[in-house]
Amino acid sequence: MLAKDLYRLRGLLRQRRIMFCYSGYVNERVLGGVGEALKQKMVIEEADTKTLRSVFAVFVEQMQNIIRYSAEKEPEFAAANQGEPPLEIRYGVIAIGQSDQGFCVEAGNLVMKEDVAQLRARLEEIRGADRAGLKALYKEKLKAPQDVASKGAGVGFIEIARRASKPIEFDFMEVDEAYAFFMLRAQI
Repeated sequence: MLAKDLYRLRGLLRQRRIMFCYSGYVNERVLGGVGEALKQKMVIEEADTKTLRSVFAVFVEQMQNIIRYSAEKEPEFAAANQGEPPLEIRYGVIAIGQSDQGFCVEAGNLVMKEDVAQLRARLEEIRGADRAGLKALYKEKLKAPQDVASKGAGVGFIEIARRASKPIEFDFMEVDEAYAFFMLRAQI
């Protein structure tokens, strides 16, 4: 029974032409290791340099979004070396697939339901912008004071949209009273 279940998952991934899929806890170290394996696979696939850079950049932005904002996390624990900040790991899923149009990078993680409206509004703004609008949003965000709740410069979604060949796609699914599952897709 165990082999059958995993084999079914394998079949679904192959049917959707997923060349890479990760589901689990992540941190910056995992991102580095997985990123290196992804680069090697893309070289084997003989992706052109521009496409390889774009897929990798979107992958990194998606993983960093999970690392920084997934609501599903393990408590902080002390770093191995004294003086280092506490380490935290967060849960998410990311998949990279191929289609006739190129590559597709999809990622998902839990978010607090109370954050969905603001996140949706921000993503709608980004999705509705053309190339010039995305460039302006990017510059505006870099010049603006950093949001206190933000753990980065706030340009990740804009960078994903700038590298995508089509408007980004996203969705939210209610999980329970407190959480929703957030999914973001970029076609490259």
